[in-house]
Amino acid sequence: MLSELVLRFLVGGAVVSAFAVLGDIFRPKSFSGIFNAAPSVALATLALTALKEDAQYLALEGRSMIAGALALAAYSQLTSWLLMRRNWRAASASLASLVVWLAVAFALWAWVLR
Repeated sequence: MLSELVLRFLVGGAVVSAFAVLGDIFRPKSFSGIFNAAPSVALATLALTALKEDAQYLALEGRSMIAGALALAAYSQLTSWLLMRRNWRAASASLASLVVWLAVAFALWAWVLR
């Protein structure tokens, strides 16, 4: 149990640090958040899953992460469009876009698990 926590800490820290460096390299700085959060956590999770589970489970995890990324992209695109083209307030645009995120996420989830 303790060794798994240490391994998670080391793998997660290494991957997060690598993506933090990428975030510092690229411009504009607004991209640094993209490189620091989700990809590093996803890769650390996949690495740890590969050590503990079989290939079929790992493939399902990977497909699920891709589906989640697509749902997030739909959410982000709609939120940006509402903010920039329709001049919505940030809270309203975010809350309205959550409906799209949920619809895309659950549709892709159902498709991945079929």
